[in-house]
Amino acid sequence: MAWFWAAEGAVNRFVWGPVMLAVLVGVGVYFTWRTGFLQLRKLGYMFKVTLGSLFQKKKGGTGQNLSPFAAMTTALAGTMGVGNIAGIATALTLGGPGAIFWMWLSALFGMMTKYAEVVLAVHYRETSPDGTHRGGPMYYIKKGLGRGWGWLSGIFCLLCVCASFGMGDMTQSNTIAQSLRQSFSIPYWATGVGVMALCALVVLGGLKRIGAFTEKFVPLMSIFYIAASLWVIAVHRDQVGPAFGLIFRSAFGVRAAAGGVVGYTLQAALRTGVARGVFTNEAGLGSAPIAHAAAETDSPVKQGFWGMFEVFADTFVTCTLTTLVILTTGMWDSGLDGAALTTAAFDTVLGRWGSGFIAISVLFFAVSSMLGWCFYGESAMAYLSRGRQGPVFWYRVVFLVLIMVGATVELRPVWQLSDTLNGLMAVPNLLALLLLSPQVFRLTKEHFATAQKGAKGRRKTGPRRR
Repeated sequence: MAWFWAAEGAVNRFVWGPVMLAVLVGVGVYFTWRTGFLQLRKLGYMFKVTLGSLFQKKKGGTGQNLSPFAAMTTALAGTMGVGNIAGIATALTLGGPGAIFWMWLSALFGMMTKYAEVVLAVHYRETSPDGTHRGGPMYYIKKGLGRGWGWLSGIFCLLCVCASFGMGDMTQSNTIAQSLRQSFSIPYWATGVGVMALCALVVLGGLKRIGAFTEKFVPLMSIFYIAASLWVIAVHRDQVGPAFGLIFRSAFGVRAAAGGVVGYTLQAALRTGVARGVFTNEAGLGSAPIAHAAAETDSPVKQGFWGMFEVFADTFVTCTLTTLVILTTGMWDSGLDGAALTTAAFDTVLGRWGSGFIAISVLFFAVSSMLGWCFYGESAMAYLSRGRQGPVFWYRVVFLVLIMVGATVELRPVWQLSDTLNGLMAVPNLLALLLLSPQVFRLTKEHFATAQKGAKGRRKTGPRRR
């Protein structure tokens, strides 16, 4: 098997190497340029059609479809895994504080990549006789590029199914088990059984139950984590300014070393920051559009802004708060790494409760990620099996069984292979995004032209006199 792991290592270095990372960011730059920096010009509009719409009367969905908000939280559940806690700490260790600047920059362009994915996913989705929507890269590859590209859809789905078993399932349950064992001495098998039972209650109920769960669970867990982070940052508020200064100074290779840290190069900061940005918000990987395609919406563009908001919430809010917790507490150069570093930072304020808080946060974030990835995998399986329910049912069974496996065995090779499969999903997806980009620009232009025409009509008519 040595040849297999050598080949896998070479593929991993390619999909997460400088060339692919440049392509991932470059696609976002292309969509940003062609739309005139839509994510900045229409930032207010993004909040209006996303958070602002939550205060409007909700329209009931049909079949297994989700509300636009539930579709976004299902997608956000898939992205907000342990990377938001342990991954940011690792980014600081490998690339220094400057890596965070490049993470922000990649996320800024990633907002447009995610927007394009979601617009195409909703535009090219299919609706079954019972009114259920199905979509994602496999559908916009097949319908947008033509049936001659069906083989590429199949490759994407196969990669997605395999990645869901690894990155979205076993590695998440393994992280939960390790964390709960260290903090509360809970046996690995007990964690496996508990997490498997919790996921079974949700997963076996289908998409509607997954959406209903994430719609309540994701905002709740985010609020708890944000509140605790703000508490730690508030205690160390005098260090917030210096923390931002450290990020910007270090971003361009200026040595910002302290303690045992030697200093960081521009290359290390840039590569680590971009890789972490892509890994946390998954812009360009093609996973999140699968959830957004199930939204009960008549506007691909409006749902696209939900995708854009997803990147904003994941990277600019959650990841930034984790960064500030670590930097303001001065723990970033302590020699610790991963979850241990984040835990030590929270310990400065929460004391002995810090490790427990991180363990519970890891549980919440990882379970939400598992549920999101289960939906991605079963959607890919449904596409491969031409909608037959038998293979989808057995996919769910295997997914649940692997939760127990992941919690109780050593998974270092699985982590590495899952990382590679996750990155490979981007290849067919990015190709489709570039080839179908004229459709994204056309739909965006038509949407705002119609909105502008409607606004002019309302101004002409004016208020009715009584």
